[in-house]
Amino acid sequence: MNHLNPPSITPAELKAMLDRGDAIELVDVREPAEHAIVQLPGSKLIPLKTLPEHANDLDPDKTQVVICKVGQRSAMAVAFLRERDYQAINLTGGILGWIREVDPSLPGY
Repeated sequence: MNHLNPPSITPAELKAMLDRGDAIELVDVREPAEHAIVQLPGSKLIPLKTLPEHANDLDPDKTQVVICKVGQRSAMAVAFLRERDYQAINLTGGILGWIREVDPSLPGY
């Protein structure tokens, strides 16, 4: 799979999924210091470099929406997870896209 063009959704589409209560898992692949600055409520922090050890912690019956700062690390994580039969999708624009398009009150970095 091409990690440069993974299945993805926009921040607005993610907000709609959250508002509907869809069966999703928010997986944040940023580093702990980044997560400490800003995160989406309910997101599970699994830094990208630790994903191979923690992929089994994810629920295969849910769609994983993978988040990073701008969408590059999460794209790699989506490719990794899809190779293991997870229904992972990338958040286009990452947490900064979420801040820009959905919740400008959150701190950027």
